Amino acid sequence: MSIASKHRSARPRRAVRAATRALCAALIATPAFADSTSQAQRIYERIAGVEPPAATLATMAADIAGGNALAAAQLATEDPDFYNVTLKNFVTPWTNRAQTVFAPLNDYTATVIGMVRDDVPFNTVLSADLLYISNAPGLPAVSRANNNHYATAEQDGVDLKATLVPTTQSTVYGLPSTATAGVMTTRGASSAFFILGTNRAMFRFTLINHLCTDLNPIMDITRPPDRVRQDVSRSPGGDSRIFLNNCIGCHAAMDPMAQAFAYYNFDSLVTQETQYTAGVVQPKYLINSQNFNAGFITPNDAWSNRWRQGQNTFLGWSASLPGNGVGAKSLGQELESSSAFAQCQVQKVFQAVCFRTPQSQADLNQISTMTSGFAAGGYKLKQVFAQSAVYCMGP
Repeated sequence: MSIASKHRSARPRRAVRAATRALCAALIATPAFADSTSQAQRIYERIAGVEPPAATLATMAADIAGGNALAAAQLATEDPDFYNVTLKNFVTPWTNRAQTVFAPLNDYTATVIGMVRDDVPFNTVLSADLLYISNAPGLPAVSRANNNHYATAEQDGVDLKATLVPTTQSTVYGLPSTATAGVMTTRGASSAFFILGTNRAMFRFTLINHLCTDLNPIMDITRPPDRVRQDVSRSPGGDSRIFLNNCIGCHAAMDPMAQAFAYYNFDSLVTQETQYTAGVVQPKYLINSQNFNAGFITPNDAWSNRWRQGQNTFLGWSASLPGNGVGAKSLGQELESSSAFAQCQVQKVFQAVCFRTPQSQADLNQISTMTSGFAAGGYKLKQVFAQSAVYCMGP
């Protein structure tokens, strides 16, 4: 076959491929218009993860057809699977360092689920003296020393929507109420982030889970280093430039804020319990003092927020708070009162319900609108799930 013949025989194939690509592009670009029943089913599946009952589907479709899609989405949040599956999978990665969903139910996750169900203002999640337990029969008692109560509830398929009841950490775990700090002082968080180490993990993972940022993106080398602890070398590898241009960017702000956790530890070797030593700094805050003897020696749990000045003012710290305090509870209030906290919760819900990150200006506008409404409307996270499902139900 000549070269010319090969070219002629190839043209139809190229034409077919081009036509196929054009057809696919047209199908992608053309919106698929759905009726109210299809939209209702999509909302229900995105919120509850299961098929809706026929009667519920009909009610939701009628709501959508009548111009009240939000009512349809709110009805979907009544399904027990929204609590047992969607919310459980939504929260569980916050409770462990691996950030995996494949972890047993624990008190951290159960408390968030209860807060969402009851419309407890979510801007108390890092400070409240709050704990949710299940009143289902046959469960082991809640214990400071193990997670059996919650793990058994999950194994038994307990209906969390029907059985979770609120109580307090001070009542169940014996912590002073002033030492409770929402989910940060649950056993689930303590066993993951107060264990060993220097308690900086609790601060870092709280940023990741509740302000949607890690330390590196917001490191600021202009903050004063006077409260960087002794265990941080000022000349790593003999080069002080590494500290001045890298290490200081995180530690200068993190160490003064993580000081709020100075009285906490999780004993993984003997009691398997959270330890709180009021007025006595945990030994972990004083380890490796020889790395820099002139470094800061932690005397108490007083903290201050060095990010209220400098580049990280964009996190939106509340003007009604002083930016310093004593203990984990007041630090939690500082973090949960920021605009970054509110936006983070909305972004996470949007991604969980819409199965994607914001991708367009319309998406960003929706995030902004929902964030404003979330903060102004009492920080009701369940409402954000409903709003996100309506936005992503399709035309």
